[in-house]
Order: sequence, then structure tokens, then C-alpha cells
Amino acid sequence: MAGMSPLDTSKLQLVQELEIEMMSDMYNRMTAACHRKCIPPKYKDAELGKGESVCLDRCIAKYLDIHERIGKKLTQLSMQDEEFMKKMQADQQQKT
Repeated sequence: MAGMSPLDTSKLQLVQELEIEMMSDMYNRMTAACHRKCIPPKYKDAELGKGESVCLDRCIAKYLDIHERIGKKLTQLSMQDEEFMKKMQADQQQKT
């Protein structure tokens, strides 16, 4: 981070904190959803059964896959919006 202005450093830190918060939220939601779906409310054994383990593995894999797909789509939409805004600004500058 040498050579970065204090404003850039604070922006980078804010982005990092938001990323950590987002990942923590995703982990908590995933844990709750998969636990609710795969593990019965009344425990019979202290250890997970094979069916529960398989269900958790699949649930987590699906959750992470969807999270990744949504992230890619949002990035794509954000880039399209940015390109549109640049085009609109260029059109406005040409008119003046």
C-alpha cells in the first residue's frame, strides 16, 4: 500500500470490511439453511450420519455455486451500468 493516499487506503479498508461482513453473513445464512434442511431437530446420535453428511455437502456446494453465479451476474450488470453511464456522459458532453 506504499504510495497510496490516505483516502485510497481508507476506501480499500472499507471495501475489505464490507467483504468480510458479506462473507460472514453468507456463511451464517448457509449454515442455518443447510442445518435446517439436512439435520433433524431431534438428535439421535452425537455424530452426523452418512445421509446427513451427504445432504450437507450437497447443500453447501449448491449454496456456494449459486452465490458465485449471483456475484458474476451482479458484476456483469454493474459493468454494463458503468458503460452506459460513460456513454451518457459522453453524449451530454457532445451536446454542450
